[in-house]
Amino acid sequence: MSRIGRMPIAVPAGVTVDIAENNSVTVKGPKGELNRVLPSEMTIEMEGDTVVVKRPNDLKRMKSLHGLTRTLINNMVIGVTEGYQKVLEINGVGYRAAKQGNKLVLNLGYSHPVEMIDPEGLEVTVEDQNKIVVKGIDKEKVGQYAAEIREKRAPEPYKGKGIKYADEVIRRKVGKTGKK
Repeated sequence: MSRIGRMPIAVPAGVTVDIAENNSVTVKGPKGELNRVLPSEMTIEMEGDTVVVKRPNDLKRMKSLHGLTRTLINNMVIGVTEGYQKVLEINGVGYRAAKQGNKLVLNLGYSHPVEMIDPEGLEVTVEDQNKIVVKGIDKEKVGQYAAEIREKRAPEPYKGKGIKYADEVIRRKVGKTGKK
């Protein structure tokens, strides 16, 4: 049995989980509301103040969907209670970020500034020109937008210039050595 899949999901006070037909799960909490259609093979039930996910049989596909379904519901519950955030750091001479309304303007050594419009449901803030914080209730959207920002100038291994996650470690390389 899936170790993750069989763990019950505790639903905190102030959060409601609605399970409609076709496994359409809606989670409402203090930070907002998330809706997602989950695999129809799984059985999702409310048992008191916990949500339990069960699978019909032990086929490989069902085993893999079991843990996934449970994790997706758990991420929705965490999202509407605490929310998610990713912190990105900009390293490099002259590299900086700024906010203009709902636009993120990045100066990354290109001949033009890179402008990105914030997706709906996400809050992007810039702290002291080289720190970008992406916050939201949907873990997938937060991670995706943070990855898109990082993609504009991924960190390079020689000087470490570029945009990296705050908890990311860049493996540095030694540059060329001259002839002797």
